[in-house]
Order: sequence, then structure tokens, then C-alpha cells
Amino acid sequence: MRRLANDGKAFLLLLPSLIFLTTFTLVPIVKSFYISLMDLQLGMKKPYFIGFGNYVELFTSTLFWKVMGNTLLFAIMTVLPSMILGLGLALMLNMKHKLTGLFRVSFFSPVVMPLIAVASIWMFIYMPDAGLLDQLRAALGLPGQIYLQRSDTVLPALAIVYNWKEAGFLMIFFLSGLQSISTEMYEAAKIDGASKFTIFRKMTIPLLMPTTLFVSTIALTDSFKLVDHIAMMTEGMPNNSSTTLLYYIYQNGFNFFNQGIASALTVILLIIMLIASSLQFFTADSRIHYN
Repeated sequence: MRRLANDGKAFLLLLPSLIFLTTFTLVPIVKSFYISLMDLQLGMKKPYFIGFGNYVELFTSTLFWKVMGNTLLFAIMTVLPSMILGLGLALMLNMKHKLTGLFRVSFFSPVVMPLIAVASIWMFIYMPDAGLLDQLRAALGLPGQIYLQRSDTVLPALAIVYNWKEAGFLMIFFLSGLQSISTEMYEAAKIDGASKFTIFRKMTIPLLMPTTLFVSTIALTDSFKLVDHIAMMTEGMPNNSSTTLLYYIYQNGFNFFNQGIASALTVILLIIMLIASSLQFFTADSRIHYN
């Protein structure tokens, strides 16, 4: 009876979180899968069941595969670079010097800036002729460049914006992981004559792996779901060269009002994120050092 009473108290304490999780996570997922099996568009009185018709339509569409390629390429250009930048900034802040406070504010400022301000800043930087980059190129005697209107440069340009904004966010987690490592271990390594590079490679990186696993999962999921700057800066142009999966969902749901296709795309996105996160966790966890 005592154990039953303790379990009952634990369940009551967890109940608000369970209600919140069920209402805002599980129910929308189930409903999205249900709607993905329906033909539901603007003007229809009621949806009708078509099975996996929406998925067949997507998998036979060249635009869908182009969007998937854009999403994969954008993830490649953002996940690892943002993590490297975040780790580099964290290593700088972990060193004790007089300007640490100023650097912390400077590095974290892009994270708290409104995205509309970030988009405005970078649209000015990328602006043809009058933009900052083209003015720098003109000062060096180089011709101007169109960054957001070319299919071969638009995704790298957007990836730079993402990395600039995301690096400070990932920096916080890396800095927390660095400060949790015992300084006695570093002192012992220095006494043994280990170089700074050896200490970083043999001690810091292995002991930072739990944090790295967490950060990599966040960076990967954010690269799939961050879409605001695309909507503000390019709207998927030119010729859908900057359309990623989440923005494609937005287009189908709120521009074309095809809720069946939008729900099918949402289910595909959830499956991709689940598989990627699971592979990342199960393959990396065995190589992690916990202290």
C-alpha cells in the first residue's frame, strides 16, 4: 500500500506535464497522420479518405525531391559548422581575461535578436551593389555579386545567416560542458608535460562528448525546423532553390490550403527527425565518456 501510495503521488505530480504533452504533442501528431490520409483542400465541405494517395503524389513529384535535396544540403551546411563555431566561441569564453563579459554579450546577442531584425541586417549585407559585401568587393576592385537571387548561392547565403544566429545558442551548452570539467585533470596533464593540443584532443573532446551529443541533436533538429529567415528573405526563390521541407509545409498549408499534403509532409518531417536523432543517439552513446 505504501508503494502504491508513492506511485500515486508520483503520477499526480507528473499529471500536468502528461496532460500538456498529450494535448500539444501526441494529439497533433496523431491528427496530422489522420489528415495525411485524407484529401482536404480549401472549399471542401468534408475530407474524404484516399489512403496513401498524398504520399504517392509527393514521392512522384520532382519538386518534393528538390525540396528534400535542399533540406539535406542546408543541414550539411549548418549542423557541423554551427557546432564548430559554438565550440570555438565557448573555448574563447572559457579562458579568463578582462573582456570575457563583453565577449559573452557580443556572442550571445544574435540569439536574442528578433528574426525580422536579423533578416533585415543580412538582406542589407547581401543587397546587390549597395550592400555591404558588394561595397567591400568594389573596394577590392572585384565585380558585384547577386547572392539571394541565384540558385547556386542562395542556400549558402542563408546557411551563413543561420550559423551566425545559431552559434551563440550552441555556445552556451558547450561553455557549460567545459566548465563542468575538473580543473585538477588539466593541472595533472600539464604537470605530466602534455601540450595544449594534446590536452584538448585527449581530454577536452572526450569529456565533452555528452554535451556534444546533446548539442548535435539540437543543431540537427533546428536545421530542419528553422524557416523564418527563408520566409522573410527569399520565400523559397529563385525557382524553389531555397525551399526547405518546413517552408514547403507552410506553403501547402497556408498558401495553397492543401491540408492533406501539408499533413503528409509533416509526418515525413517527423519520421526524418526521429530516425536522424535515434541514429545519432544510439551510435554516439557507446563512445561517450561520462564523468
